[in-house]
Amino acid sequence: MMINNNHNPDVLNCLANLSSDEVFTSPKIANAMLDMLPQELFKNPNTTFLDPCTKSGVFLREIAKRLLVGLEPIIPNLQERINHIFTKQLYGIAITTLTNLLSRRSLYCSKTANGEYSIVDCFNNDAGNIKFDRINHTFINHRCKYCGVGDTIDIYTRDDSLENHAYQFIHTEKPEELFNMKFDVIIGNPPYQLNVGVQQESYAIALYHKFVQQAKKLNPRYLSMIIPSRWFAGGRGLDDFRDEMLNDNRLRVLHDFINASDCFSGVEIKGGVCYFLWDRDNRGMCDVYTHKDNAVSHSIRPLLEKNNDTFVRYNDALTIIGKISKQNEKSFSTIVSPQTPFGLYSSFNDFSTSGPIKVYANKKIGYIGKDYIISKNANWIDKWKVYAPKAIGSGELGSDKVKAFIGEPNSICTQTYIMYGPFKDKNECENVISYVNTKFFHFLMGLKKVTQDAMAKVYTLIPMQDFSKPWTDKELYAKYNITKEEIDFIESMVRPEVGE
Repeated sequence: MMINNNHNPDVLNCLANLSSDEVFTSPKIANAMLDMLPQELFKNPNTTFLDPCTKSGVFLREIAKRLLVGLEPIIPNLQERINHIFTKQLYGIAITTLTNLLSRRSLYCSKTANGEYSIVDCFNNDAGNIKFDRINHTFINHRCKYCGVGDTIDIYTRDDSLENHAYQFIHTEKPEELFNMKFDVIIGNPPYQLNVGVQQESYAIALYHKFVQQAKKLNPRYLSMIIPSRWFAGGRGLDDFRDEMLNDNRLRVLHDFINASDCFSGVEIKGGVCYFLWDRDNRGMCDVYTHKDNAVSHSIRPLLEKNNDTFVRYNDALTIIGKISKQNEKSFSTIVSPQTPFGLYSSFNDFSTSGPIKVYANKKIGYIGKDYIISKNANWIDKWKVYAPKAIGSGELGSDKVKAFIGEPNSICTQTYIMYGPFKDKNECENVISYVNTKFFHFLMGLKKVTQDAMAKVYTLIPMQDFSKPWTDKELYAKYNITKEEIDFIESMVRPEVGE
């Protein structure tokens, strides 16, 4: 066996991720994002770059490589060129003490910018242009006013020996004061979320959109970030961000990875990830690239289709949606209940072994008496309805299956389920379930469902039907004039066991 002694693996390809929320970017992905930029930027000695959430320093390092080549005709002397690039063009803000050290090591080849082994010989400070100042959360009524994390149990009120995850770039109302300069390009991979507590009922809040919005405040010429794709249709607290992004025609390129592992090896991020290019001075349609199973679909289109409030991530789905919308039918979502249809949370356990009202709960069935006060929709109790889980699968179109079942009169459910209906009789309920079991139904639902939650809004694209009869895919395809190619696409996206 011959050993290639000239092979020097890139250490930044080998880093283990800090967590599923703080993911290191590979040099390959960093360069794919840099390829979206006009390459003339790397030939200009005045172009400035900022990574506001640097972890490994990979973006700044790969930018430096391009500048070293691009500026050679202008600054022939290598050391002068290095000094200029690293002191005048590249800037970063680290997110933790560890990433501060790692970024400096990647960029300057030394843990201190002015150290003996630093490739830059004109810095007069340890940090160079990698900023990291420990910032405290600003709590108002037990919530940080910048990121929303809670302080009720002091997990983010820590001494200086522990990270408190108060990220410097978003914990200020004046990001322009961090470096007191303008940036042509802002690029990075921000932290994705932060847990608001440690109690069982705690949940994680999204952070990545705050980095995007803060970056826009600096008004760069170009902005590129890699973030979870769940903002397309879901995500707690992301409605305003989604509306802002989908209506912004400066978003000119979008690469969407259905499976995050195709972008970040070994990392599972529900709903996938995406990276984008925002171009301040050029408006127009967006080049949308959808990556799935080593195949790429491309389309030039607006991010927001007519009569829709979310992003349709599959280019091939657009003609199908257009054919359905021409029928001007009501949405199935109009008969889907809100969360907790009867006001009973998932933790409800005030059951009896028998009683006049059946309660469908998480992995159990119980009963309550008629004297129990139902706080919501008591008029539905004696009606026929259909129940479906509130949480389904993981947000993957091909595998998330709705397992609906009939809710007879004098039955209710806890927050574990949502309700379709009510309906006039059992026959209508059975016909609804026949519709739910079609590939057509699951395909349209999957276009809106990018997380585990399956609230009413994920049913928006599904048209209402006449439930005096059962439905099959064959009938639905004929009704909406779905072509053979479109049928093949639908059925390639939904596993064949649906409805079988």
